[in-house]
Amino acid sequence: MADKNIKNNTKKSLYLECASGISGDMTVAALLDLGADEKRLTHTLESIPVSGFQIKISRVKKSGLDACDFAVQLDAAHENHDHDMAYLYGHTHTGEAVHAQEHTHTHRGLAEIRQIIQATDMTPHARELAIRIFDILADAEAKAHGVDREDVHFHEVGAVDSIVDVIAAAVCFDDLGITDVIVPALEEGHGMIRCQHGLIPVPVPAVVNIVEQNGLSLHVTQTEGELVTPTGAAIAAAVRTGDHLPEQFRILKTGIGAGKREYDRPGILRILLIEETGQTKYDTIYKLESNIDDCTGEALGFVMEELLCAGARDVHYIPVYMKKNRPAYQLTVLCDEEKIPEMERLIFLHTTTIGIRRQQMERTILKRENKTIETTYGSIEVKLCRRENGITFAPEYESVAAVCRRIGMGYTECYRKIYQACEAAMQSEK
Repeated sequence: MADKNIKNNTKKSLYLECASGISGDMTVAALLDLGADEKRLTHTLESIPVSGFQIKISRVKKSGLDACDFAVQLDAAHENHDHDMAYLYGHTHTGEAVHAQEHTHTHRGLAEIRQIIQATDMTPHARELAIRIFDILADAEAKAHGVDREDVHFHEVGAVDSIVDVIAAAVCFDDLGITDVIVPALEEGHGMIRCQHGLIPVPVPAVVNIVEQNGLSLHVTQTEGELVTPTGAAIAAAVRTGDHLPEQFRILKTGIGAGKREYDRPGILRILLIEETGQTKYDTIYKLESNIDDCTGEALGFVMEELLCAGARDVHYIPVYMKKNRPAYQLTVLCDEEKIPEMERLIFLHTTTIGIRRQQMERTILKRENKTIETTYGSIEVKLCRRENGITFAPEYESVAAVCRRIGMGYTECYRKIYQACEAAMQSEK
């Protein structure tokens, strides 16, 4: 089974470094190199109810780097030239040869591929992930060809090696037990590549659709050729939970998977098992401001409630004096970037302002988390903050206020007793 240190700490993350793109076989190889169980993978692949392939796992050199190689070796009846550079980019194949090649492939629909996955011996989580990857591929192919997803008949991605790659990747991710996967960007090439229908542009339509439909970041490089395959993009989309690396982290383990195609950059996918370090992290937040001198107190109180309910990080007012010494209030709203349109809509709707200033601000924040602590006063919500000298906490106002109302105690005395009860409960948990 996988390394116990990987499986037992849920705060660890996998970082997919796609500097040379990503494909199915590269992903599987990198995960194996990272510590996924080869015996478990082999057992699962032997249970796939399709024929015409063998598996070879070996070590190879890529630009002098030692890497794991995962190869799905196809027999003559199932060969699809996926790693044949002359076929993919050369001009030696006639139209008749390409047309003949198309007819040698089995075209599978989504329903048939689901049946294959359902019949394979794998855990429920691995099966769910494999199906999700193919669902992402189906949506991308459906858009590319203008058909319903259930009517998509896969060509390249329905081939035996792609089915094996997807199932293998799902099994390896499941075996490692990591649910937090960071994919900052997919590095892609440019130009043209040959497929079953002829020459198509790079990034190929399926990759473009996967990137668009799943919010992935794509960076087109100067490399001529396809670095990101549809299978690789779909795997990244299915497992990605974030696209930003921590400001500080430890590298606990590294896996390097080799690709088969030769380009002007090393054909490797590197996957790093990382753990965030440091007490602080950095992010950006937006500040919206507006000076208001002709709005009632009731209206200002109402818009504050609406802004907080809509997801503002914070809202406050500052008394100011404007021109001609008119007393007024400066409304300040802190929010995330995606909340700006809704925040501005509410400000314009509920106040008399005719302009809003916007400013992006960087901030340093300590690690914090919310926790429910069981005490003699009931369940208390607290906010924990991690500092260099330990952990501090504070009971949330609503929890304290609820106890105050229930037992009829003054707020200050109630807060003190609840704080002591929470402190005792946290000590007993250690």
